[in-house]
Amino acid sequence: MEKQVLDEVIKKTNELIAAPSCSQEAKDAANAWLQAVGTDKEAEETKRYIAELEEDIMPIDGLIGFAKSEAGVKVFGKEKVKEVLAHAEEIKAAGAKYCDCPACAAVEAILSKIK
Repeated sequence: MEKQVLDEVIKKTNELIAAPSCSQEAKDAANAWLQAVGTDKEAEETKRYIAELEEDIMPIDGLIGFAKSEAGVKVFGKEKVKEVLAHAEEIKAAGAKYCDCPACAAVEAILSKIK
């Protein structure tokens, strides 16, 4: 990976780790990847990292479905879930493929650089 791309991915990886919406599994994979950068384990950890990120990123249709579900109401609450749904439908109409929460936005940026 060229240095400029690597620097961008490291920056976005740190943003992912700091995101409140980041899963523990993604944080663990991100930290393992950061520790492997520059070592003989970098390529192997990059593959694991990409696999975890692909599992964790929320497609916009998945977010819409979740916001319409009882589980979505439980997570967000009756009022907030309406805002989440409206926002998700708005960004989908604008062409978004994924949720735009801080974690998903970081994952999308990372995948666009290393995949």
